[in-house]
Amino acid sequence: MKLSELSDGLGSIDIDEVECISVGDTRTVNTRFGTEADVREVKITDDSGTEFTLTLWNEMIEKVDVGTRLKIENGYTNSFRGVIKLNIGKEGKLTIL
Repeated sequence: MKLSELSDGLGSIDIDEVECISVGDTRTVNTRFGTEADVREVKITDDSGTEFTLTLWNEMIEKVDVGTRLKIENGYTNSFRGVIKLNIGKEGKLTIL
């Protein structure tokens, strides 16, 4: 799947290759489960030229920097404050290429 094909509410998203083009600040948030987690948003792009926000959690954060090429398996999209974002949940996988 290409980033240009993503829309809100999709699941089981596999993307063969994207590149991180910018990295946001890491922040600590309280989860709905009553625990704290680190979260960072990064901008990614693919060969379609589309840019998208990818949300990274906890141990994924340190693996990704500007220029990192990634493969995403079993991701999903959702909308937060009107912005659609790509996520990798517990069942998803992020691979550094």
